[in-house]
Amino acid sequence: MSHYFRSLLLVLLVGIVALVGCQSILPGVKEDKIIHLTLWQGVNPPPNRDVLQKLVDKFNQSHPDIQVESLYVGQQDQQTPKILAAVVGNAPPDLLWYNPTIAGQLVELDAILPLDEMLEKSSIKAEIDPALYESMKYNGNIWSVPFATNNVGIFYRPSLFKAAGITELPRTWQEFGQVARKLTRDTNGDGRTDQYGMFLPLGKGEFTVFTWLPFMWSGGGELVSGDSQNAAAVDLQENQGAIAALQFWRNLITDGSAILSGPERGYETDDLLTGRVAMQLNGPWTLGQFQETGVDFDVFPIPVGEKPATVIGGENLFFFKTTPERERAAFKFVEYALSEEFQTELALETGYLPVNLKSRQSSKYQDFVNEIPQVKVFLDQAKYGRSRPIFPGYNRISDSVGRAIESVLLGKSSPADSLKVTQQRLDLIFK
Repeated sequence: MSHYFRSLLLVLLVGIVALVGCQSILPGVKEDKIIHLTLWQGVNPPPNRDVLQKLVDKFNQSHPDIQVESLYVGQQDQQTPKILAAVVGNAPPDLLWYNPTIAGQLVELDAILPLDEMLEKSSIKAEIDPALYESMKYNGNIWSVPFATNNVGIFYRPSLFKAAGITELPRTWQEFGQVARKLTRDTNGDGRTDQYGMFLPLGKGEFTVFTWLPFMWSGGGELVSGDSQNAAAVDLQENQGAIAALQFWRNLITDGSAILSGPERGYETDDLLTGRVAMQLNGPWTLGQFQETGVDFDVFPIPVGEKPATVIGGENLFFFKTTPERERAAFKFVEYALSEEFQTELALETGYLPVNLKSRQSSKYQDFVNEIPQVKVFLDQAKYGRSRPIFPGYNRISDSVGRAIESVLLGKSSPADSLKVTQQRLDLIFK
């Protein structure tokens, strides 16, 4: 191990110790009887973090012998080096909130527990949406449980559609391009565009790749050949669906109807809320934020290239190997996080879709759906959802695909050329 890497690990581990060092002693419970657990998470936007903290507090109040500390450790691209340093330094959290794609990497590092046996003994297993099991499994075992789920749609401003004379929502790529051009306007007559049809994410990070994948799938493309769980099976060169999806995004830029986000800031909603753009890719986790602003908004499904598609998002909870006592305590918290009570409250206050079937069918949640009809768009679209691969090396694939998307959006290369370079890079890494 290089001197630089040792120094980096030391700095990260000092930070980890500082994060987990302070816990309060509960009245009436002996300190040596309390099991303190840490949950690392990157919940965003901040109001959603407050909702999670309120739910964690409820658990702590009802379980005086188990105290969970929820720690915000940055967005997921920022979390990865902290997670790996914690594993290497034998100082991992008890629980990790992260998207399922990290599973293969953590399994290879022998850092996390398989959950098949604990789930089999728990009544909560029957309440998990069966569609989410794909994101929980790797090589035949269950390695995580869903915390919340979502998918991606198009948020838009109805008032801007009306002002542009648009009366029907676009259903296909062609219709979407036409609508985006109509929504691109000089609204104050100064000769410059001040309203754009579409906001596209710039950057090579996971959010860009996450929101682009539905277009590749809709265009008939696949990221890997067959059902392989091997990174070497990635097939991007001459991938017509991927080429078409990149070209579709690039066309929105070249005809002037789309603007790019700041680097790695494609999830920000300011331009949509202020009316600088009329449409944006995003998910139900922003519904609470939109509701609070009072700005008019609505949602429609991802436009279709060859077939309907969206990407299943949301984060799972991973159990790190610690001690049997801590692992049992962590599973109690996970059963609570999967429960109808937790999932309903999380959904009502954040817009996330519940992973618990009883929660989704409850009268309280159905009233919420009727009150906020945008939720139904995501629920209806979920049947077309696809999960990202969870095999080891997905992060390298995502980074390479992100570079290709960024290169095309910035006009540095054509879709076919960028994907050819990407495939060559991945072949060098994995083959």
